[in-house]
Amino acid sequence: MSLPELRTLEALLVDVADTELLPRLHQVSAGQKADGSLITEADLSLQQHLTTALAEINPDIPVLGEELSAEVQQAMLEGAKHGVWCLDPLDGTRNFACGFPVFAISLALIRHGEVELGLVYDPLRRESFSATKGKGAWLNGEPLSDQSDQIDTSLASALALIDFKRLPVELAQRLVTSAPYPSQRSIGSGALDWCWLAAGRVQIYLHGRQHLWDYAAGQLILTEAGGQAVTLQGEPVFINQLQTRSIVAGCNAAVFAEWAEWLGVNCQN
Repeated sequence: MSLPELRTLEALLVDVADTELLPRLHQVSAGQKADGSLITEADLSLQQHLTTALAEINPDIPVLGEELSAEVQQAMLEGAKHGVWCLDPLDGTRNFACGFPVFAISLALIRHGEVELGLVYDPLRRESFSATKGKGAWLNGEPLSDQSDQIDTSLASALALIDFKRLPVELAQRLVTSAPYPSQRSIGSGALDWCWLAAGRVQIYLHGRQHLWDYAAGQLILTEAGGQAVTLQGEPVFINQLQTRSIVAGCNAAVFAEWAEWLGVNCQN
């Protein structure tokens, strides 16, 4: 997929966010899914509109959306000859429903067992993060540089993004009592976690469980910006399967190595 097509997709996400998402921000009607997570009218509307628009762009590529059943998602992942769009129409649904201003649309193209393209759009900050495999990552069309040239990205100085809720209890307790970093945050949007890490706004990241649509686009953006990530088991995060994955990541190779060592992660990739 060429760069001009990437820009077309960015424009699509901006348009859908402006017409279907932001007008609903302060008029949220939310329900609860079987797993206890929220779903809003905006989630469903965005998925419908993006599925239709993506089919017009390329009718041979189906859309694997978060709101589809697991059976349908798995069938798409296994059987799509021309690849699949992996879509999270509203990443940070609870934030959106509560009026907390951190949420995004995430879209990735998975083809031949690899993520070839990723986009994450933050409609409130008008920030469009994007990447194509092997060609780099961008924020609003400007290159995201390797964060190894920052003044200090050491673990001892790092601002950490940590999702305590899904971590093993022993690890969460260790982080609370003896954290190797001076400060941590949690913003409630996995897709933006990856992008803010890629942009160097935070230096390290830890998450206990993410779905494919949470990390597919963001991991590519981070990797193309010079960051690194594995699971807590030291395995590659993306394995072209639906199963959830844990995340250990750093904005550059040096701080990633420090972070993985502190966590006792034996990297296999």
